[in-house]
Amino acid sequence: MKQERQIDAIDRKIIAVLQEDATLSHADLAEKVGASSASCWRRIKALESAGILAGTVRLVDPEKIGLGVNVLCNIRMRSHAQESRRAFEQFVDGRPEIVECFSMSGEWDYLLRIVVADVADYNRFLMMTLLGHSSVAGAASHFALSMTKFTTALPV
Repeated sequence: MKQERQIDAIDRKIIAVLQEDATLSHADLAEKVGASSASCWRRIKALESAGILAGTVRLVDPEKIGLGVNVLCNIRMRSHAQESRRAFEQFVDGRPEIVECFSMSGEWDYLLRIVVADVADYNRFLMMTLLGHSSVAGAASHFALSMTKFTTALPV
């Protein structure tokens, strides 16, 4: 169960440093944030318990593994019924090509970020999978020409 927790200046420093490099030892982290190693360890555990810090991952360069095409895809739903939305969100959750999904306000219902090898790969995914889902009424695709900024770090 997640506990409510207020974060202070040291917690914010810990969060900021860990967002840049989660591989630091507690001693190195303590030096960077001006706290003891034991204090950093306790604070990290408390931040994890509160759900503020989640899993530790390694970021992968998509181009270096053959996934160089980013597509932002707007989705319009056939129905806004709860079961339709739930079915679509379960579908999205099971598709590794879809790396981000946002429920949106405005003209479109969802915005997806889809990462694929090439345009032909996306075309197959769009025509045979995404548009084949019973909840999807339509889609509009936007191909990213380049990425000018990418970060997973939140401003703390």
